[in-house]
Amino acid sequence: MAILIDRATKVQAAGNKPKLIDEFIGLVNSGSSAVSIACMQSPAGWQEPGQTPEFDEYTVVLRGMLRVETKRTVLDVQAGQAVMTARGEWVRYSTPGPDGAEYLAVCIPAFSPETVHRDSA
Repeated sequence: MAILIDRATKVQAAGNKPKLIDEFIGLVNSGSSAVSIACMQSPAGWQEPGQTPEFDEYTVVLRGMLRVETKRTVLDVQAGQAVMTARGEWVRYSTPGPDGAEYLAVCIPAFSPETVHRDSA
């Protein structure tokens, strides 16, 4: 059965600057706990706290550059590139470049505040 998702829902973002999150599929917009799909728009200089999530995350950068830090590496993911992070791995996302970034994030199972396990402030 096909289900039309008429529009995204804006979701509150963590981080030092305002970031736009439009969730198309996930717990908030469609009630899906299996997967979440959201479009993110992060400004220049945005950074969120580190996290150790209970979900795998697949990210496709559409515009700008997204920095992805783990305990082992730092990746600068450019427009047209993608990155995968595994559940249980510490990761921190940021957009230090002058243009920020726009990207799609897919989380399996769906993102939730209870399963992201952000570092304390």
